[in-house]
Amino acid sequence: MKLSTTTTLRIAASHAAAGVDMRLLEQLFDHTPDTAFFIKDAAGCYVAVNRSLLERHGLRDKSQMLGRRPCDVCPGDFGRIPAEQDAYVLRTGRPIIERLELQWYSPHKPVWCLTTKLPMRGAAGAVTGLIGMSKDVRSPVAPQEIPAGVAAALARLETGYADPLTPASLARIAKLPAARFARIIKRIFGITPIQLIAKTRLAAAARHLRETDRSVAEIAHECGFYDHSAFTRAFRAVVGVTPTQFRVGPTPDATSQ
Repeated sequence: MKLSTTTTLRIAASHAAAGVDMRLLEQLFDHTPDTAFFIKDAAGCYVAVNRSLLERHGLRDKSQMLGRRPCDVCPGDFGRIPAEQDAYVLRTGRPIIERLELQWYSPHKPVWCLTTKLPMRGAAGAVTGLIGMSKDVRSPVAPQEIPAGVAAALARLETGYADPLTPASLARIAKLPAARFARIIKRIFGITPIQLIAKTRLAAAARHLRETDRSVAEIAHECGFYDHSAFTRAFRAVVGVTPTQFRVGPTPDATSQ
């Protein structure tokens, strides 16, 4: 049985809370190259990281990250935003579950990830740190294994992302009940249909921002966003910077977590 990312992380968190050596968990996740794993203390500093997270930053030794916060590892918004996420989890005790984000491998390689961060609690129930992972969004299914109806819906999304598409409309194209369509999309991509729509639109927008000189407003409209402000908010939430900053600024070496 395949466990979800969140379930896997909850199991790891329970083992950590039960006193399992953090280095053992770290070594376990060293064998998951498609997943960045980390444990942080109450101050948001890394106390355990796996090899994948280290390599995404182009670093060689874990000592280069341990004891530091994301904002100490990555400059600007690419370090500030995950540090703010950590502060939210540590302050409120509320988790962040499978947030779709565009991250970066060093040097300059974009990758879509689902990020989950769970609070860790001591015996008295107080938050003592957090445990988290960012799992790459990659399809484990070969194209020829995708049902014909679903393939038609995906083709429609790839060419018509500017249109007002919804999970329900894609399910109709696939000629499947919405719930079944959602299950198939989750199995193929590891994300929900609404996340897939957002990913497709924002990936296209990022490409247009770098490869064309069209205005941000034009690109927003061409990628299915009918409100400039909504586009900017969505882009910043996923990429970490505004569309304008993404266009004029250098591509980050890596995105911290």
